Amino acid sequence: MVDLLALYDAQLRTAAEVQGALDIHRLGPLWIARLGGGRLFVTYDDLDDPAARVAQVAAMLSDDDSIQRAEWKTRAHDHAPGLDTALSSAGFTAGETESVMLGEASALTAREAPVGVTVRLLSVPEEMRRALEVQDAVFGGVPRAEWLVSELLERQANGEGVELWAAECDGRFVSSGRMEPVAGTAFAACGAVSRCLSIGAAASTALWSRRVRARPWPGAFAGCIRIPPRSLAPSSSGRGWSR
Repeated sequence: MVDLLALYDAQLRTAAEVQGALDIHRLGPLWIARLGGGRLFVTYDDLDDPAARVAQVAAMLSDDDSIQRAEWKTRAHDHAPGLDTALSSAGFTAGETESVMLGEASALTAREAPVGVTVRLLSVPEEMRRALEVQDAVFGGVPRAEWLVSELLERQANGEGVELWAAECDGRFVSSGRMEPVAGTAFAACGAVSRCLSIGAAASTALWSRRVRARPWPGAFAGCIRIPPRSLAPSSSGRGWSR
């Protein structure tokens, strides 16, 4: 039996998490990535001194006004004593608990879209923006659709395999999600959100199914272990950092 949690730790952390970043800085065990929209993303696979590493990142944020939002990713199965306390003391606030879903991609191929829902790959920038606005509506906070479209188009132009799929019903997008193989791993990342409760889960699952059937990833896993990581985003220093 495949140990999916071990594969997750070995293949989907650090370098895999920051693919497509504008810049990547290594600080001891930390991987610090600058992303579009003034975002900073911090991750790791093993922490030697949680309190000291948090203090280093906090100092970086205080000294750089170009950083508008930051996220430090933690995982509940890690051994990092004192990390949550250090983050809270440094002005970070814990976001909603997330779940990492892992499983064999082949298991997704049998899911069909609900009646009246069409699933398709998007390539027109205006349609991509409308689809990404679904995610803005679900997650709230600072709208990200506009610059995410630019980021996706740039990555596609660079030959990366990222794609944007959407589920459409009665002329409006009800679910959207990015699909992308993670370079150098056996995984492909699949994520979808929906703003229509009545068909949301079925539409989101149908996105994955349609994508896998369109161009299968032989022997790949898709992103079923539930791991509750947490994203902690600082909101101190008046920078309005949020998820």
